[in-house]
Amino acid sequence: MIVLKTTQDKLLSALQSVSGIVERRHTLPVLANVLLRKSGEQTQLTTSDLEIQIRTAAELGGDGGSFATTVGARKLIDILRTMPADQTVSLESQQNKLVLKGGKSRFTLQTLPAEDFPLVQEAPNFGPAFQVPQKTLKNLLDQVAFAMAVHDIRYYLNGILFVAEGRQLSLVATDGHRLAFASATLDVEVPKQEVILPRKTVIELQRLLSDASVPEGQDAPMIEMQFAANQARFRFGAMEFVTKLVEGKFPDYNRVIPKNHKNSVTLGRAPLLASLQRTAILTSEKFKGVRLNFEPGTLRVASNNAEQEEATDELDIDYGGDSIEIGFNVTYLIDALSNMSQQDMVKIELQDANSSALITLPDNAHFKYVVMPMRI
Repeated sequence: MIVLKTTQDKLLSALQSVSGIVERRHTLPVLANVLLRKSGEQTQLTTSDLEIQIRTAAELGGDGGSFATTVGARKLIDILRTMPADQTVSLESQQNKLVLKGGKSRFTLQTLPAEDFPLVQEAPNFGPAFQVPQKTLKNLLDQVAFAMAVHDIRYYLNGILFVAEGRQLSLVATDGHRLAFASATLDVEVPKQEVILPRKTVIELQRLLSDASVPEGQDAPMIEMQFAANQARFRFGAMEFVTKLVEGKFPDYNRVIPKNHKNSVTLGRAPLLASLQRTAILTSEKFKGVRLNFEPGTLRVASNNAEQEEATDELDIDYGGDSIEIGFNVTYLIDALSNMSQQDMVKIELQDANSSALITLPDNAHFKYVVMPMRI
């Protein structure tokens, strides 16, 4: 049976949209595979890692009728990538194997039965569905995702807090040393939600959501969301995405965000980023510490390392506050400034050398970044 027959780019695009969660090595070999389920003209592609499941559907040609199997996702993608985009490729089922043909190339791939593929057990009752523009959610994710923890024992930090209420959608991420907050005002009222999305889910949504600008008069692509007690379901385009939520209590971010710091300075984002990148070269590998010395009219950035090498850099700034020398992990500052690439200016608010700094955008209350100082 010819399971599908289509162009390389169409099949590759469908496979890549679901394969981000697939790990090459897994205790369950079938989870390295993609589930292909054909029904008439339509082929459904599903992947899972037992906690996240991604599914898409596409018309990929082939014989009519029903058929289901699983085949190695990464292997299939690797083969397709070596073929021209406009080349017609086919997948044929032959004696518990799949044969991929394209031009004069032929690949015989091992399969595992479709019934062995462990689908995620979906929650019986999801809450009300609501929609937001894909671009809005992607922009919010991009603004905070870099501050998520990685493999932290406090598992609730390995993800993003998602808060929806009324017309406000807010996302928060922290690793205990820094915190990023971003919010957007929506055109519609949304039901109250407060959930923690896992790190892997966040990365996949960043990869899959569209942030393309829409021509005037056309509707923006939307994402539909539904939440259950321990699961979330997202639908956008031809994609359906089901994920387990992180259980646990996220820190009270409102208490972490400083209020009423008495010293503030607004300066160019790009010059500050370049200065930090220069001085970062001579920081110690382990601590990545830089000293920022704020004085009226001048910001001095300095670093040194165990080899007794030193770097200093100066920026002229419009600052008339207290003289403050404060140390930071330079990576935390570079991450934040790199993620504000659309912005010309940033505002830094400081209290003293021992209090966390607040980085915001001038005249924009929708983004806040808090970074703890470090002793150098």
